[in-house]
Formats: sequence, structure tokens, C-alpha cells
Amino acid sequence: MSNIPEASASPPPRLVISLATYNEAENVEPLVAGIRDFAPDASILIIDDNSPDGTGAIAERLAGTLKDVAVIHRAGKLGLGTATLEAMAYAIRNGFDYLLNMDADFSHPPRFIPALRAGMADHDVMIGSRYVPGGGVEGEFNLKRKFMSTGINMYARTFLGLKTRDNSGAFRCYRVSKLAQIDFTKVRSRGYSFQEEILFWCRQVGCRFGETPILFENRRAGMSKINSREAAAALWIIFRLGLGRLLGRV
Repeated sequence: MSNIPEASASPPPRLVISLATYNEAENVEPLVAGIRDFAPDASILIIDDNSPDGTGAIAERLAGTLKDVAVIHRAGKLGLGTATLEAMAYAIRNGFDYLLNMDADFSHPPRFIPALRAGMADHDVMIGSRYVPGGGVEGEFNLKRKFMSTGINMYARTFLGLKTRDNSGAFRCYRVSKLAQIDFTKVRSRGYSFQEEILFWCRQVGCRFGETPILFENRRAGMSKINSREAAAALWIIFRLGLGRLLGRV
């Protein structure tokens, strides 16, 4: 009988799931519970922009009572892009393997988390995609929102050289070791164009991209925060970044 011990299975990659919150008091606690259902081993990071509805206090209570829940409180509404950059820096600083980002309003259902994680075996960025077979949007998605969404994705593919279909959604999983290769001081976006821009910088460091279908749902509570001003700013930043790419300046 051999005395050689059997090799133990390697531990699963360490995952942190980030939620950027602003006035999500009705959503944050049930969302954390939903995440635990589908990723019980994951750490959860809540980044709250001083929500006047008390979201930060709820997040603090969750961090005090639940294992592996952390909160970053920011002074005010500083933008979705900067919140995601904070989450990326946190993941790098704390030695996580994967960072999975999702919206805090249930538009990204937690049931799709396992598919995103599974795709990381062969990719460095996995996108929860509305625009691949099997993906889509549930509930009301009016003509204006559809035009904005499909238009910005086509625009990003043209100017930034992206091949992925859903470049404007935030439901993604990143390999943290690749994020660590990006110079975050070069990121210009502070709002919704961040989603397209960070894919560009991931492309620049050689990331392999994958997409898995999701069904995007309307938020369960609260109000959407995107507006035409944010959309116009996103178009301008993507144009400037794309022009820099064509001229060899980035």
C-alpha cells in the first residue's frame, strides 16, 4: 500500500463581488441575500456614495452581521466609473483572483453569477451579455432605451476596436491579475462610458474576452440614474479614446 499522500484539491479562485450603490435602500439587503444563494463563498464589497436614503447605514449593518461583507463609504455621488475603479483597486490590494461587478438594483439577476464564474476558466473578462443568443431584456425596454443601448455598443465597437457584443453593461467578471496591469490613471470616464473604456484598456493588456447570455431585468425599486447628459459625455469620451487609438497615441 502506497504511503504517498494524495494531492489535495486546489482551492477555488477567490472572488469578490462589487456593488456600487446610491439610493438603493430597498434593494441592497435582498440583493446581498440573493448573491449568497448563488455564490456563498464570495466576498461582497458595497461602495456607497453617501446615499441620502440610508443605503450606507444598511450596508454597514450587513457588514457587521454577515461574514465577508465590506463597505466603502464615499463623500458623495462621485460616479459609477470611479466606484468600479475603487472596487478594482480593492480586489488588487486584497489579493482576490476575480472581481465580479453587478448593478445594485436587481437588473442583473444573481442567478447568472455561476455562468460568469465558469467562463473565467478560459477568459480574462466575462461579460453578462444581452446581445448574444439566449440573452435579452425582460419587461419594459422602450424604443429610446433600446436605441441608446444598441447605438452605444455599435459606436464602441467601431471606435475602440472591441469585438464583444454587449460593451455597455456592467455585469462582468474580471481576472484581477490582468486588472493589475492597467494604469488606472489613464482612465478618463467617471460615468457610464466607463463600461466601454475599461474594456478598451483590458484589450490593451491582452485580455481574452467571453460573453454569456443574461436576461436584463427592470430595477425592482428606486429610480434609474442614467440621463441624456451622461449619454452625451459617454459618446464624447469614446470618440476621443478611439481617435487616440487610430493615431497611435494610446
